[in-house]
Amino acid sequence: MPPLYWVHRNSKPTDPVLIVCMEGWVDAGSASSTASRLMLAQIPNEVVVTFDADDLLDLRARRPTMQVTDGVNMTIDWPAIELRLGRDREGNDVAFLTGYEPDFRWHAFTEAVGDLATDMGARLAIGLGAFPAPAPHTRPARLTCTASSAELADRVGYLPGTIEVPAGIGSVLEQTFASRGIPSIGLWARVPHYVAAMRYPAASAALVEGVNRLTGLNFDTSELHEHAEETRQRIDELTSANPDHREMVRLLEYHVDSEQDGFQDNPDFQFGALPTGDEIAAELEKYLNKRVGDSGQD
Repeated sequence: MPPLYWVHRNSKPTDPVLIVCMEGWVDAGSASSTASRLMLAQIPNEVVVTFDADDLLDLRARRPTMQVTDGVNMTIDWPAIELRLGRDREGNDVAFLTGYEPDFRWHAFTEAVGDLATDMGARLAIGLGAFPAPAPHTRPARLTCTASSAELADRVGYLPGTIEVPAGIGSVLEQTFASRGIPSIGLWARVPHYVAAMRYPAASAALVEGVNRLTGLNFDTSELHEHAEETRQRIDELTSANPDHREMVRLLEYHVDSEQDGFQDNPDFQFGALPTGDEIAAELEKYLNKRVGDSGQD
């Protein structure tokens, strides 16, 4: 059987943090993918390990991209799963696991990543994700987490109780790292359900700032906050024009504020016949498209 990965450079980083940012599972508002791209863009980094995409991915589901120029097939861009290594502005080593979540051989893949993390001496592994939540865009984006220990979970906060949900590769890696003595945590941003289909920079900023707080790394989120403010203003304009949308936001604000005050099960919180996330997202898309068209006529 061919090797599952190839090492391009043997390196010994100093106490690196490993950030897992694989695509293909829940990423409401494109929050985690945007966060990972921003972090990678801010530091010099290089590919140190490439995984065998032919063995791990269904290429009919994740097809390569062809570039055609004047009818000529110029290049084929193949999907890749990579381990990249870089260093932040303060000199801290950081590794990124990027690419699509594997379609096949999850056990072999997670064991291989666990071995690589152990060999590089990773001091902490952090996974990134985002999910649609009953939260208003008028409040700061909040994080919840899953973690390899109660102590680590307490540092971020979590959804109380026991639930069963489908697991992504990040969840499997979380347990794999823990079995090797590497503390592991999954950061999940809560994205307002009615804007989950569009980019939501506030959630991306919350994820990056969560990474900074947990690790001591230094990534700049000022650009994300600028985009977040622009996005909020656009959503404000849309929701203020519709009484149903205004009422939905008001109820979401009441629920979130009550939850923060310790009243998590509020019997007065009822959605009733308010619009669904899909309905308001569709209206928002039409509204933004109209804004773009109007600005192009100026």
